[in-house]
Amino acid sequence: MSDTDPAVTRENADEQSGPAPVLAVVGRPNVGKSTLVNRIIGRREAVVEDRPGVTRDRVSYDAHWNGRAFTVVDTGGWDPDARGLAERIAAQAEVAVSLADAVLFVVDATVGITDADEAVVRILRKSGKPVVLAANKVDDMRTEAEAYGLWNLGLGEPFPVSALHGRGSGEMLDAILEALPETPEVEFGEVGGPRRIAIVGKPNVGKSSLLNRLAGEERVVVDNAAGTTVDPVDELVELGGRTWRFIDTAGIRKRVNQASGHEYYASLRTSTAIDRAEVAVLVLDAEQSVSEQDMRIIQTVRDAGRAMVIAFNKWDLVDEERRHYLEREIERDLVQVRWAPRINITARTGWHVDRLVPALDKALEGWETRVGTGALNTFLGRLVAEHPHPVRGGKQPKILFATQPSIAPPTFVLFTSGKLDASYERFVERRLREEFGFVGTPIVIQQKPREKRKR
Repeated sequence: MSDTDPAVTRENADEQSGPAPVLAVVGRPNVGKSTLVNRIIGRREAVVEDRPGVTRDRVSYDAHWNGRAFTVVDTGGWDPDARGLAERIAAQAEVAVSLADAVLFVVDATVGITDADEAVVRILRKSGKPVVLAANKVDDMRTEAEAYGLWNLGLGEPFPVSALHGRGSGEMLDAILEALPETPEVEFGEVGGPRRIAIVGKPNVGKSSLLNRLAGEERVVVDNAAGTTVDPVDELVELGGRTWRFIDTAGIRKRVNQASGHEYYASLRTSTAIDRAEVAVLVLDAEQSVSEQDMRIIQTVRDAGRAMVIAFNKWDLVDEERRHYLEREIERDLVQVRWAPRINITARTGWHVDRLVPALDKALEGWETRVGTGALNTFLGRLVAEHPHPVRGGKQPKILFATQPSIAPPTFVLFTSGKLDASYERFVERRLREEFGFVGTPIVIQQKPREKRKR
């Protein structure tokens, strides 16, 4: 490997699985895969709860060990005899193995070898991928002795680890690096990278169906049961000749402080996904009324200062009467986000999904719009002259000067002779949008009233 030209190695890596080699983490349900993934990446990212089936999609994380970078793909519990939703989760694990450079097979050492484990081993052997065997839940010397019974799986030496306490993880990681292909010591990446889009919405509105349609594959487990997605799922998608990073998220069902168990962590992940994104695509079920949950998500996006596109999904199921009522709901409930581009789509069939890219471009353009100080103050001077602030208690505050210190989101600082009414501030925002656009983005307005000089 050392004689290989790094440039050639990089090209080959890019053609196959990108610059970082990929490790798929598989095993039957509830053997501690997600806890072990958190141990490998050194932070709590994967949702963990002591019951099977919490991880449902294949989810990627960046990891580093001994100066080498690799990608860890967490998968749902792999039961070869699964049916229904469990069967699709198993299919995701199989896809993860097919895409990986090496596999970490996790077995519960306290349970020993099960029929399901042996069935998974047969599939792993057929894949031809290098396999590292992790005997998890080894918290003491007694369990460590039991772990060596896993030699009988025929996958070589089992590495006793405790995902919970970190015991034995160093030796396991060394073995993982040996199993993964070497990567050249080159810095990869471009300035900014692909645009980051979070797909958000309450459960069962079609977020995962939309991501699958965009990606052109069954990338995310889809089921009519609400709450199928728990972890945010990142997917690089080619759309309109460009690469975008889409983040599918768990539906927000409750306020974070009211959720419990894995729902609590899933809600946190959704908020984190919005913070990581540049644009949030809010997916609404066009058949249903705009709900309090939808309004809460809109507020979360606005508070995070992210651009937003609203996608009304399942449009093929909307009749004329429903469209009439929907328009009234939009006027009443979405009045605070009139600036967000709206598209009507059917993710299941792909109808009008191509309208998403122009809407995203508009939202990003608005999010990054900057107004020159001269043009801004000329506009505000004219506005104040034509529509002065109402007199309040014998005083009439004025906008003396303004500047836009930042974009993403556009932020304006108004230097005033006194505190402006909230209604007048909203009026200024509305006129800013009419004059300069700002499609698809919240606007932040900060006031700095002039301090009165003490005599």
